[in-house]
Amino acid sequence: MTELFLLARIAGRGVAIEADQVVSVVDIGDIVAVPGAARAIRGLAALRSRVVTVIDTALALGLAPTADDAARAVITRVEGHEYALLVDALEDVAPFDRLPLSPGLALDRGWGAAGTGLVERDGEPLLVLDVAALVPGMPNAA
Repeated sequence: MTELFLLARIAGRGVAIEADQVVSVVDIGDIVAVPGAARAIRGLAALRSRVVTVIDTALALGLAPTADDAARAVITRVEGHEYALLVDALEDVAPFDRLPLSPGLALDRGWGAAGTGLVERDGEPLLVLDVAALVPGMPNAA
């Protein structure tokens, strides 16, 4: 079955996010740090008269932190709260057939907890991410 996906780059890797998990895509302005927050939480940002929690997606995946000047983000809603997931780049929105993850596929770090399948774009496999798995404190958080 064909589904619509947002294609992005996180830590240099191509990923696919189900379009129904995306509220919007934005450029984030000033981020205010939150003392005592989980390491992957970059802070809070004002976004069109509301506040969102900004997540360093690379850190949430167990990778090196996203650059300090990163501003592109995918806004998602998890359990009624909005989060901004920082990404390197946003590439496209396109329909794809989701493929299952191969049983022998070993995904390192948080990729394994966040990956739910694959899509293939021009011969490049892109990992389909479950955005809830990227939010610190969620049961399946990477």
